[in-house]
Amino acid sequence: MTEVNSYNQVLGERIQDWQPRKAPEAVTLEGKSCVLEPLSGDKHAKQLFDTYKTTPTIWTYIPIGPFEDLSTYRNVVDTLVASKDTHFAIIDKTTGRAVGQICLLRADPQNGVVEVGYVIFSQELKQTTMATEAQYLLMKYVFDSLKYRRYEWKCDSLNAPSRNAAQRLGFQFEGTFRQAQVNKNRNRDTQWFSILDKEWPTCRQVFETWLSDDNFNNGRQKAGLNEIRDAIVKSHDL
Repeated sequence: MTEVNSYNQVLGERIQDWQPRKAPEAVTLEGKSCVLEPLSGDKHAKQLFDTYKTTPTIWTYIPIGPFEDLSTYRNVVDTLVASKDTHFAIIDKTTGRAVGQICLLRADPQNGVVEVGYVIFSQELKQTTMATEAQYLLMKYVFDSLKYRRYEWKCDSLNAPSRNAAQRLGFQFEGTFRQAQVNKNRNRDTQWFSILDKEWPTCRQVFETWLSDDNFNNGRQKAGLNEIRDAIVKSHDL
């Protein structure tokens, strides 16, 4: 029900008993195909540097990289780990090797808002079940464990793969911030996407249906995330 104050101004939706949330922590999140563990220079830098060599295109739209030597990359990893953001390495459970990284950044516990970023996936990780499960594990931590209200995804407006990934994962497009940054001496218009806590139950159902053994045959998906989402949303409308 819409509320107005004594000046006849419309007020935002009332949130009952709101309390600031905890900040993200360096936890370990385990799935069926991958594990997210706190990023470590000692443990992960060399593995990630080696696997990133095969995917030079990953550095184009993010503020770091490319890296010509391990020591330079290791210094960046150490800086990321020492920051206020929460960085994770993505571990392939089959090989035990780090094949990518991901981060929770700009956490705002007061308002229950956090952004996923530094989504750096090697060729070994891209377009795999692990890649999707890693995103699901981090979302589940944000919404189910931390009880945040808003989960953000931001990307360069020219980064079509990132835009497509956000929408495939269930993020809603919100708009473009023009001339938002200077990235590697080039202009960056930034596109914003989000998932809200009220959207998470459906999003979680989509992920869990997609990740279920019933949805795979010899390692190949039977139905994609978008197909599953359409079916679930349609069933909710009946």
